[in-house]
Amino acid sequence: MGQYFESDPAVKSQIQAVELVLPDGSIELTTDRGVFSADRVDGGTKLLLLDGPEPTPGDQHLLDVGCGYGPIACTLARRNPQATVWAIDVNGRARDLCQANAEARGLDNIRVHAPEDVPADLMVDRIWSNPPIRVGKAVLHEILQQWLARLSPAGSAHLVVQKHLGADSLHRWLETEGWAVDRRASRKAFRLLDVTRP
Repeated sequence: MGQYFESDPAVKSQIQAVELVLPDGSIELTTDRGVFSADRVDGGTKLLLLDGPEPTPGDQHLLDVGCGYGPIACTLARRNPQATVWAIDVNGRARDLCQANAEARGLDNIRVHAPEDVPADLMVDRIWSNPPIRVGKAVLHEILQQWLARLSPAGSAHLVVQKHLGADSLHRWLETEGWAVDRRASRKAFRLLDVTRP
């Protein structure tokens, strides 16, 4: 069946819809086989959107790393209409779904791209991500190094990671790489980490 982090999933398409229910509004999202958490909004993603920081009015650029079909990107775009939300994913099927979900909700402040197509000079105010842990530790570290380097000096990243998939070891690794890390929340088998420059 392949993996959700492949660029071109081999699994046959089977379109469906899931509902993302949040206190500030619910949205229906189109999903498909071959993308991350196609049959329901992942619990970690929902925790990130429930317990992550409030919108910052001055933010101009937000980044969703591993956007999938767009639950984080669409929520950020709705909550931060003044900001451009960059939604990136290696999975072409996921990018198409994210774009379609944004358009269906009139969210014209979302830019969906493959990672290599993001402007080289883009710096972002916030990164939000349920990162692709299952790519393996080495690849995950490369992904995080690449995108954390795009944070503005006062920027921050907000990551959600399952405890049993290495949340605490990732916390320690980020600190050894020179980042300041605070555990914002820990519940429902997930850790929510805030990452900033020291």
